[in-house]
Amino acid sequence: MDVVDNPVRRGDAWLVHLNPTRRREIQNTQPCVVVSPDELNAHIGTFIVAPLTTGSHPYPFRVPVRFSGKDGRIVLDQLRTVDRERPIKRLRSITAPTLGKALAVLGGMFAP
Repeated sequence: MDVVDNPVRRGDAWLVHLNPTRRREIQNTQPCVVVSPDELNAHIGTFIVAPLTTGSHPYPFRVPVRFSGKDGRIVLDQLRTVDRERPIKRLRSITAPTLGKALAVLGGMFAP
């Protein structure tokens, strides 16, 4: 598996196997952005990811992103904690400004 040779870092995009899922959850194998902090990624057997999609609506909790030559969104309302075995392949990192926007939206979603 690629995760063994390639440490998972915040802001990296990975192809992640998301099944099994229920109802409206994003499913199948999907590019996802790691949003969990590097300290968690290095020491815990799970990662927190947000799916990347080209087919979503422009809600305030979905951050626009250009990835692999396509316009899409980071779907922050579909966060998943995934086991170390779910990431399949590292794709590349999103830009620092886009990651900053995503983390700011997450902060607003969970702030009191």
